[in-house]
Amino acid sequence: MTMPINTSSSPSAYPDPSSALPAGLPDPAMLTRLANEFFAALPGSAPTSGVPGSAPSEFAAAAPALPSSTNPVPPGSPLAGPGGAGTGVPGVAIPQGKIPGANLAPSAPTHVLSLGNRAPGLLPHATAQNGLPDNLVTVAPALDSRYGGTALGVPQATAANVPTEGLPGRSNASPYYFLNLATPPAYSPEGASPSAISALDLFAVPSTVPGDVPESATPPHATPFGLPRGMTDTASAQPDTTGRYFLDDIRSPGTPASGRASEPVVPAQSAHPPFDVNAIRRDFPILQERVNGRQLVWFDNAATTQKPQSMIDRLAYFYRHENSNIHRAAHALAGRATDAYEAARSKVQRYIGASQSEEIVFVRGTTEAINLVAKSWGVQNVGAGDEIIVSHLEHHANIVPWQQLASLTGAKLRVIPVDDSGQVLLEEYSRLLNDRTRIVSVTQVSNALGTVVPVKEIIELAHRAGAVALIDGAQSVSHMRVDVQALDADFFVFSGHKVFGPTGIGVVYGKRALLDAMPPWQGGGNMISDVTFERTSFQPAPHRFEAGTGNIADAVGLGAALDYVTRVGIENIARYEHELLSYATQLMKPIPGVRLIGTAQDKASVLSFVLNGYTPEEVGRALSEEGIAVRAGHHCAQPILRRFGLEATVRPSLAFYNTPDEVDRMIAVVQRLAKH
Repeated sequence: MTMPINTSSSPSAYPDPSSALPAGLPDPAMLTRLANEFFAALPGSAPTSGVPGSAPSEFAAAAPALPSSTNPVPPGSPLAGPGGAGTGVPGVAIPQGKIPGANLAPSAPTHVLSLGNRAPGLLPHATAQNGLPDNLVTVAPALDSRYGGTALGVPQATAANVPTEGLPGRSNASPYYFLNLATPPAYSPEGASPSAISALDLFAVPSTVPGDVPESATPPHATPFGLPRGMTDTASAQPDTTGRYFLDDIRSPGTPASGRASEPVVPAQSAHPPFDVNAIRRDFPILQERVNGRQLVWFDNAATTQKPQSMIDRLAYFYRHENSNIHRAAHALAGRATDAYEAARSKVQRYIGASQSEEIVFVRGTTEAINLVAKSWGVQNVGAGDEIIVSHLEHHANIVPWQQLASLTGAKLRVIPVDDSGQVLLEEYSRLLNDRTRIVSVTQVSNALGTVVPVKEIIELAHRAGAVALIDGAQSVSHMRVDVQALDADFFVFSGHKVFGPTGIGVVYGKRALLDAMPPWQGGGNMISDVTFERTSFQPAPHRFEAGTGNIADAVGLGAALDYVTRVGIENIARYEHELLSYATQLMKPIPGVRLIGTAQDKASVLSFVLNGYTPEEVGRALSEEGIAVRAGHHCAQPILRRFGLEATVRPSLAFYNTPDEVDRMIAVVQRLAKH
């Protein structure tokens, strides 16, 4: 039965929601009242007392029985659904996806159905750039404009990655309630002045919250991951003091986010979870897909990630309005296409912290990127008796090209071993290094185990030995902050489709001096400066490595995907996924017959396992019957699986649009199999 939500019956400690709204916009309390009236008028709704205009319906019936929640959330939370956290559209009485056509509900721009359960969440914490309170902004789904995302409170300059220095009235406070929560929320001392804005803090707006509220009034830091069945998630219950380098504050490299003392913290005024996953999910249309009659659960993110509507729209816009080959043409569309392509290069540069866009080379993906380095830099710099070092964790794409180079040149391939948890052994690595080592090529995150490799230390040791270091970032760029200058990586490579972008586009970052000294690895158009039948001169980097017509549209799409990730905030993504992985791990461990493969302390969102009595393919099929997509196989990483005596595993891999409820669905299937 839907009860009215009274937003004006008594004085409140919260500021008036309408005080931050520009003239002409509806008051949140009015929207809430209209939503309650809407619910009261629906067929099957019980009469609702206290709602003006409500009357008993001739179709009134008892409310359907809903499953009990295994993931309870605070009342009014934006995560609230019929089954607890992550169970679909807030405020809808029937779980999302159970009725044909209901999947379209979240795409309605007004999203009126959710407002009845979100009244407490409409109270503003900070004013967004468009004047709306931040929590009201989050109920407008899929309005992620390719020209600035103003519906999400992001100014056009931000979405276009235009420098924000000098803009008046900016502070380090964020317009999103789930930002700035690396430490438990606490009110700033009265009169505290905000620190100078960093050029990297693209979302800063002045806070509307007074600074004189006593600290004792601060609610505890909430989390959407309440473990059922009496379990306790000790990892997420305590503040993060491990100093994981991928959660470090980008403004102070090497300083854990939890150690920031000088930065003012935006206080929370309600028990909001730190991340509104349902708002994120509405931006990914494929998540409404149904498989075998059930709503899709996409746990195959290590293979490829799904795409936000903003990226899809940007691709469509390119083909409708900008499609042309790039460079050298005098007509308007060539100019538009060239600008869009080179703007995408600049977005990649900023996303990974390169010093200049000329250090970014577009290729087809991580595999082609590693082959480019091996067949250009490698052929030029590696000879007989030289050594190439990789780790036991590598994807085949970071093994085979180096084997080919070693076979061609007479070099040797050396391998860094791992311990029983799946973490590389740095002491053994240091013993492998010598004056014959030419290049060290390692992954930042294992695609098979999820291990986060200490690449900064690996790079430092390689440089001491006089070697060059390449980092495979295919599995890291979507989960953690990457700063190639802070890492001092010589090469960094990744694929667009792993970071919510299109397939067929990838990136090689190389230090400018290295790229300028490397010969092109393919010949053709676009990479030449001058051609005669006697000789050819080549373009400078990066164009000398982009022979022929490149994947122009998908490069632009990759730029749009990086814009989206930047707006959400990679630190927020890392924090949420860490809790989700911890939640899934705690539920998977006690299942009889389950063996987790890869238990390193620092892991990204991969949960590889095997189940006694079943092949990985059988488990994968059982999950697929329930609409749950996982990878079952060797994951193109046979050496590391054989290190654990296996040929294949089941590999659920998570992303920031996955939910605890989806994890519960997977756990239920594995538990059922374990009982038979």
